Amino acid sequence: MTLGSLQRYRLNCGLLLLPSVAWNLALTQHLPAAFQASEFWREIPVPLAFTENGLCIAVFTLPYFMSLEVAANGGMSGMIVFLARTLVYFASWLALMLYPNLPWSKSLLGFAAPAYTPLVWLFGIALLGQRLFWGTFYRWWMHLVLSMVFLLAHVSHAALVFSRNH
Repeated sequence: MTLGSLQRYRLNCGLLLLPSVAWNLALTQHLPAAFQASEFWREIPVPLAFTENGLCIAVFTLPYFMSLEVAANGGMSGMIVFLARTLVYFASWLALMLYPNLPWSKSLLGFAAPAYTPLVWLFGIALLGQRLFWGTFYRWWMHLVLSMVFLLAHVSHAALVFSRNH
């Protein structure tokens, strides 16, 4: 493989994950105590933890093998969905960090918002990643299905933590 042939892999949907990953790495320590790793992972059933972590790896690795094609079918819609919903995801974190005592932040809906709002930006990635760099078996909805099952496990995890802390 030459450097020229590797160039096509540069523009991939994994790049779209970088803002959210950077956000998580930079700001997790500013979330309420229940979101800190020692508390968030305490007493989580092993099958749920394995399911959530395994699907997380799949959902966050697959986009690096997906060609980012904004001009393709659904590409512009996917980019708009991705950008708008990423802002909603960031806002869900900001509400918990800046206003932890609001009734919304103390409700299950508010507490779990960082767990369920990624569905919409993951939907945008699925729309943008119409194909893999290799093979013809892949369809855009496959990433969406993986994302939905991952988020079901992630929201279940958040609900367990909420019930334990509220």
